[in-house]
Amino acid sequence: MVHFFTETNLGIVLLVTAQCLLVLVPLLVALAFLMYADRKVWAAVQMRRGPNVVGVFGLLQSFADFLKYIVKEIVVPAGADKFVFFLAPMISLVMAFIAWAVIPFNEGWVLADINVAILYVFAVSSLEVYGVIMGGWASNSKYPFLGSLRSAAQMISYEVSIGLIIIGVIISTGSMNFGDIVNAQKGSWGIFNWYWLPHFPMVFLFFISALAETNRPPFDLPEAESELVAGYQVEYSSTPFLLFMIGELTAVVLMCALVSLLFFGGWLSPIPGLPDGILWMVGKMTFFFFIFALVKAVVPRYRYDQLMRLGWKVFLPMSLGWVVIVAFLAKYEALGGLWARWTIGG
Repeated sequence: MVHFFTETNLGIVLLVTAQCLLVLVPLLVALAFLMYADRKVWAAVQMRRGPNVVGVFGLLQSFADFLKYIVKEIVVPAGADKFVFFLAPMISLVMAFIAWAVIPFNEGWVLADINVAILYVFAVSSLEVYGVIMGGWASNSKYPFLGSLRSAAQMISYEVSIGLIIIGVIISTGSMNFGDIVNAQKGSWGIFNWYWLPHFPMVFLFFISALAETNRPPFDLPEAESELVAGYQVEYSSTPFLLFMIGELTAVVLMCALVSLLFFGGWLSPIPGLPDGILWMVGKMTFFFFIFALVKAVVPRYRYDQLMRLGWKVFLPMSLGWVVIVAFLAKYEALGGLWARWTIGG
C-alpha cells in the first residue's frame, strides 16, 4: 500500500489530492464560522444581535447565505467580456487558496515545505491583483473599472511595505522557510523569544498593511458604498460575487496566519513547559481575526488620498529604515544575537 502511494503516478496523485483536501475542507468550513464571528463582533460593537435566527445562535447563517448565492440568477452586463468576466473571480479564489500550500500548521504539517516559501506567498498574492483588475475591466462599466484601479494601486502599495517588513524577519532568521522562522523563535523564555519583541515596531505596521492589502476596513475604499458603489464587484451577482467574497476572506485569514508565523511563534507554546501544537497556531489565527473584525467595527474609514499617503510617505520609509537597522543589529549580534537567530540556533 505504501509503495502504491509513493512510487506510482496514480498513487502520488491521489495522495497529493487527499493532502490538498485535508487543508481546503477545514479551511472552507472555518471561513463560514469566521464570517459569522466577523458579523457578530460588528453587531456587538453596535449593540445589536447580529445573525441569530438560522441554526442555534445563528451558527448556520453563513451556510444559508452560501445557498442563497448559489441559487440566485447570474446577471452578466450586456457589454461585458464574458470570458474575462467569469475568469476574474476564479483567479481571485484560486490564488487565495494555493498560497496555503506553504503555510505550516505544526512541525512538518505543510503541503510543500520549500526553502523559498515567503517568495512563493508573495508571488501568489501579487497575482491576485490581476483578478481584481480583470473583474473591473470586463464589467464594461466606469465604476467597476475605477474601483479595480483603486484596489490594484492600494494592494501594490502596501505589498511593498509588507515585503520590506518581512525582509527584516528573513535577516534575523537567515531563511525564507516558515518552519525555520518559527523554530528560530524557540527558547526557554516562551513568548519573549518570539519575533514580536525584537521587531516590535514592525508588528503594527505589518498588521495595518495587511488590512490595506486585503481591502479591509478602514481601508476598504475600493468597495465602499459611499465611494464607488462596491467598486470592482458592483456588476457581479450570485456565484461569481461569492467567489470574490471567499477569495477576499481567505486572504484575510492568510494574513492572520502570516502574523502568527512571522512574529508570534506559529505553533509554539507561549508558556515554557506546555506542549507546542496546532491548537496554538489556530488559536493565534483566531485571535488576530478577532482583531481584524474589531478594527472593522470601531475605526472610521480613511479617505483615499490619506490611504496612499500613509503607504508611500510613512510606511515605506519606516519599513525601509527598519531593514537597514536590523541588518546592522544582526551583523554585530547586538544583545546576544537577538536579531541574529541563525548564530544562536533559535
